[in-house]
Amino acid sequence: MNEAPSSQFSAESYFATQPAPPTLEHDVAGVRAFVARQRELGRKVVLVTSGGTTVPLELNVVRYLDNFSAGTRGATSAEYFLQAGYAVVFMHRQFSLQPFSRHYSHSTNPFLDLLDVDPQSSDSQSPPNISVMPSKRAELLEVLQAYKSARALEQIHTLTFVTVNDYLWLLRAVSQELSVIGRQSLYYLAAAVSDFFLPRQKMSEHKIQSGKGSLIIEMDQVPKILKPMVDEWSREGFIVSFKLETDPALLIPKARGALERYGHQIVVGNDLHRRKYEVVFVSREHAGQDISEHWLRIGPGAINALGHPKEIEEDIIAELVKRHDAWIAAEPSAN
Repeated sequence: MNEAPSSQFSAESYFATQPAPPTLEHDVAGVRAFVARQRELGRKVVLVTSGGTTVPLELNVVRYLDNFSAGTRGATSAEYFLQAGYAVVFMHRQFSLQPFSRHYSHSTNPFLDLLDVDPQSSDSQSPPNISVMPSKRAELLEVLQAYKSARALEQIHTLTFVTVNDYLWLLRAVSQELSVIGRQSLYYLAAAVSDFFLPRQKMSEHKIQSGKGSLIIEMDQVPKILKPMVDEWSREGFIVSFKLETDPALLIPKARGALERYGHQIVVGNDLHRRKYEVVFVSREHAGQDISEHWLRIGPGAINALGHPKEIEEDIIAELVKRHDAWIAAEPSAN
């Protein structure tokens, strides 16, 4: 399949020509207050991006292109970061999976299936009692306690995006806010971000009409934002990006290429069909050193130390926490 050439926006030209989301100032104020609080408490802070982005085709949006992602990796990883003592800025696609509530997805484990109605408890003055099924109480209690603890400790702050434009503006703004804590910040960029977009200046104002034969739309390439993140927005941040491929032969070369090009700390490579069971960390310990590869694998049906089904995100976060701590410890002396 041949791809038509598209315009190449730099990050600078993108932000100069595309409008900021209307809620950006409000969102940034919330992040600023959250980061200030974590700084007082001495916590490390991780930005977790999660879910896919849309590309609207009209200003009055009816049609759009979407990226495949339910947000499973991001939502799952956020829970393990919380367990490791991090404060989490969870930036997710609206209506994608979120930490804790992800356990009760409407399709895989519907929340209403956990509940029972006791008709014997009702009378003319009060409705019947609702209770959790005995077989589900221990599991729900564990999730609920973890959720309540994270909220009580002010350990999590959530932001939502829908379009790729929302995402890019938020990512820049949040990165700049987190830069105040230097090496205590970690960026876990697990969102599935669109590669192409339609600039506002090229969009139809109203719904694109059908019945006129084929539709040809020339899109522009989304700017590569990892380079300005590394060089400008968060120079001391520990930045982890993801590379998803469907061809296993491309996975390592693409991940190595991204690390060389952008100069951040780690690329986590995952094959679409094996992503729940294995990932590869592509990284270099210090600038100038050779790039290394480190695989993490779990077997289907693996069980963790608590007797629950093993999630590979548990091992991913454990490895990242270890590496982030080493990064913090290696901070150059201020003298």
